[in-house]
Amino acid sequence: MIIISAPSGAGKSTIVKYLLKQELKLEFSVSACSRDKRARETDGKDYYFLSPDEFRRRIEKGEFLEWEEVYPGSYYGTLRSEVDRIWQAGRHVVFDVDVVGGLNIKQQYPENSLALFIMPPDIDTLRKRLMKRGTENEESLQKRIGKAEEELAFADRFDRIIVNDELDRACRETLEAVKGFLEKE
Repeated sequence: MIIISAPSGAGKSTIVKYLLKQELKLEFSVSACSRDKRARETDGKDYYFLSPDEFRRRIEKGEFLEWEEVYPGSYYGTLRSEVDRIWQAGRHVVFDVDVVGGLNIKQQYPENSLALFIMPPDIDTLRKRLMKRGTENEESLQKRIGKAEEELAFADRFDRIIVNDELDRACRETLEAVKGFLEKE
C-alpha cells in the first residue's frame, strides 16, 4: 500500500496521477465521500459519491477500512471492497487520502504500507493554490486553511515527508521512495 497524504492543495492528487503513469503495478483506490460532485468529477472514478445517510449506514455495517467526518456532515473514507478489488487484480494500492485517514491505514498495515506526507512550502503558498482552483469561497477557504494548519502537526508521524515546493522534484522524490519500498517486497 502506498499512502499519499497532505493538506488540501498541497499537490497530493497531482503526485498520485504522476505515480500512476509509471510502470509500478499501482492502482488508485477510489475513496468514498458525502460531498457534492464537482463539475468535472465522475462517480466511481474520482470518488464514490454517497449521501450522508448512506455513508453512515455503511460505517455501521463495517464496510470502511478507514473513514473520517472531515467537516461536520462531510464524510470521506476508504471502502474495504476497493482494497480487496485492487489486491485481487495483483496490483499495489495507492491512496490519495487526508492526513488522519492516511495514519489510520498505516496503523492497520504498518509493514505493508509506505506513508508519504506531501508538505506545502508554506501556508501562504497553500492558500494561493486553493484560490487558483476556483472551487472555494472565502468560508470554505478559511476552513481548509485551518484544517491544513492542524494537519501539518502530523507530518512527522509519516514514513517520509516530501516538500512540494517544485512539482517535478517532488514527483521524482516520491517515485524514488515508492520504488525503494516496492523493491523490498
